[in-house]
Amino acid sequence: MNVLLPDSVRRTANRLGYAGLIPFVVLAPASLLDAHHGITWSDALFAYGAVILSFVCALHWGFAMALPGLDERTRVRSLLWSVVPSLIAWPALLLVPSDAAVLLVLGFVLHYVQDRRLARVAGLPEWYLPLRLRLTTVACIALISGAFVQWPY
Repeated sequence: MNVLLPDSVRRTANRLGYAGLIPFVVLAPASLLDAHHGITWSDALFAYGAVILSFVCALHWGFAMALPGLDERTRVRSLLWSVVPSLIAWPALLLVPSDAAVLLVLGFVLHYVQDRRLARVAGLPEWYLPLRLRLTTVACIALISGAFVQWPY
């Protein structure tokens, strides 16, 4: 059984989700212009990627606490998973762009896999997975494009 929410909730989630892509879409091409030492556009891109990956992990914490009908095992698994993306995101901030991109993309893909797994048993709204797939895809493309920055080491 899917959770029935007002259409305004779906529209708001879509608007906020797509608005959250703006830094990815702006910073990915800007990072290609980086050609100096110091804080760069690519630093900003990967920092934003790490922040967003940490943000999406909180979804599973909330699902575990609030979704009706979940068994204890599913709740515990969701709570455990909810901290993993942050543990993936933080070290990415310490890496060169190519390695940071790999780690962050891996985190986003793994999180989407966990979303699909939870959706099979949790009855999430029908619009949730398509939205998460679109957001994950754009974020990953932006991070991969930012990995092509030529660092002047």
